[in-house]
Amino acid sequence: MHRNRKVKILATLGPASSSPEMIEKLFMAGVDVFRINMSHTSHQLLATLYGHIRHVEAKVGRPIGVLCDLQGPKIRIGTFADKEVRIAAGDTFAFDADKTPGDVKRVYLPHPEIFAAAKTGDSLLLNDGRLRVEITDAQPDKLTTKVIFGGVLSDRKGVNLPDTVIPIPALTEKDRSDLEAAANVGADWIALSFVQRPEDVAEARKLVAGRAWVMAKIEKPSALTCLEQIMTYADGIMVARGDLGVELPIESVPARQKQITRAARRFGRPVVVATQMLESMVEEPVPTRAEVSDVATAVYEGADAVMLSAESATGKWPEKAVQTMDRVAQNVERDIHYTNIIHAQRTEPEPTVADAISAAARTIAETLKVPAIVCYTGSGPTGLRIARERPSNPVLALTPIPATARRLALAWGIHCVLVPDAQSIEEMFSRAGEIACREGFAKAGDRILISAGIPIGTPGTTNLLRVATVGKDGRAV
Repeated sequence: MHRNRKVKILATLGPASSSPEMIEKLFMAGVDVFRINMSHTSHQLLATLYGHIRHVEAKVGRPIGVLCDLQGPKIRIGTFADKEVRIAAGDTFAFDADKTPGDVKRVYLPHPEIFAAAKTGDSLLLNDGRLRVEITDAQPDKLTTKVIFGGVLSDRKGVNLPDTVIPIPALTEKDRSDLEAAANVGADWIALSFVQRPEDVAEARKLVAGRAWVMAKIEKPSALTCLEQIMTYADGIMVARGDLGVELPIESVPARQKQITRAARRFGRPVVVATQMLESMVEEPVPTRAEVSDVATAVYEGADAVMLSAESATGKWPEKAVQTMDRVAQNVERDIHYTNIIHAQRTEPEPTVADAISAAARTIAETLKVPAIVCYTGSGPTGLRIARERPSNPVLALTPIPATARRLALAWGIHCVLVPDAQSIEEMFSRAGEIACREGFAKAGDRILISAGIPIGTPGTTNLLRVATVGKDGRAV
């Protein structure tokens, strides 16, 4: 089986979707990669969910990706004597190092690194941005603020500091433990939360040590100032619009989404658009028209994947949410304007043999209108290079490595198939035709385009293109 769309669907597992039966239903409805949120998942549950996914994978005979999303550093205030207080615009309110329960004038902030980094004029956003205060006096153990937007503030609410680069690592001790558990269990992607600097991603890559690909979640304004440097370390990017929409003016998020998506494509990194895509489907069986337009915008923009969070994790209609996302994506990709929009975003290939081959593959495939581009890839970069070109033709990636097939499940337009290592060029060509026919992309008499590298089995040697004809026996010659 293969999908009738090129954008991929990433769905979060949770109480509504943790059984093997529901995971299979979600895959059949259109999920390509499952996300496991480590904020709510023990290591034991992680192993159980991973086992369920691999059981479904074996049953359906298709590679399925697994992404483990690390919690990241959570900054929260302390508690109040009366559980909550109401602060009003114009009030003075303080955050200090005193562990005593707070009141309407102050609250404990158990983060000395914030006292060290914050300065007069910086803003603090509380309770997912519902309340906003501005620092009027910054001391080593106390921040005095003026309330800009007031409201109810209760125990342990989160704090965002959009104007401040906080000298804390992106990986907490919990994250390090979760990362090791995820890598050991076999996760294909590990997502790093609250990235501020390229060094954050470099540290995660060092810990992962090649056992998975690392995805940087862009949800801090500071990450946008060094986006290209982050791209050089990350294997993939997520536009995490939840916290990004808290720390940035909400009206700027669509433009930032385009900026991140296009930068990721320029660097050849898979990019996921996430958060509240079909939020109303947590409760309702049908999304709003605005939500449908939001999903469609991400598809038109050329995102590799669109993601469901609470819709599939805790919602009442997880299967319907996936089906809806699938239908929206298919309809967008059938639009007569879609190809022109995608092609208008194309960037020039890098001056390397592999990039030149990938660009030529798209041009030849579209000129000859071949039913498929078949590429051989070992560790995955060849498939990603062709995906970056966004060809209108299907891309069939053949690899002998299961981890590569699962990781590429997140990449735009790639249908990955596990194959044994080829022993000769002739075997590569004949097998390409057989698999293209078996997978439903081609038939006898069709021409297909084959991309490969010689010497066979040598990484980074994509240097060959061939137009082959599928014979009556299914082999390409």
